Amino acid sequence: MTRSLSADELHALSVRTVGHYERSARTFEKGTRDHDVSQNTSALLAAIEEAPPFVLLDFGCGPGRDLAFFRSQGHRPVGLDACPSFVEMARAATGCEVLQQNFLELSLPDGHFHGVFANASLFHVPTQELPRVLGQLHACLRPRGVLFSSNPRGEDSEGFHGERYGSHHSRERWHTLVTSAGFSEIAHYYRPDGKPRAEQPWLATVWRK
Repeated sequence: MTRSLSADELHALSVRTVGHYERSARTFEKGTRDHDVSQNTSALLAAIEEAPPFVLLDFGCGPGRDLAFFRSQGHRPVGLDACPSFVEMARAATGCEVLQQNFLELSLPDGHFHGVFANASLFHVPTQELPRVLGQLHACLRPRGVLFSSNPRGEDSEGFHGERYGSHHSRERWHTLVTSAGFSEIAHYYRPDGKPRAEQPWLATVWRK
């Protein structure tokens, strides 16, 4: 079993991970701007039961690619990222409100969002902190709101990969963590679409409050 991380260790791993993205912000933006995540955005939007436009939280919005898409569809998205350069880039690229918040130090309004889009972001949260963070995301959603997440799957291991901290969960463990936070699963699938399972490193899941 992985030992508990102290407050100082949590702070240090967050600073190190955010620092990596800060140093590589421009390279990251260029390398990800054309990634096709339409399967993921569609999964979130299709699961929301209320009539659009939707108030959405792009959790870990990065430079703003998906934020821009949601806005282009007439929705009212809000971005959130810990990396200062990403926050600046997302604001400039989209004109949307973008919150600069560390994933481990969130301050979100209760019952505000129709959906939370956490694409390749929640895996940066250490497992011991996930119940609290998932609880905060649950609280920020409206009744029957939707959480989408996509994370690299693995064998329930965590630690640094280069300069980034990540937790790689099995489907079973992820299901337990998210249901324990009060969510019910709507659907799950593996990405990239159409590949053999061995070539699908991403687990996408859709949840209802």
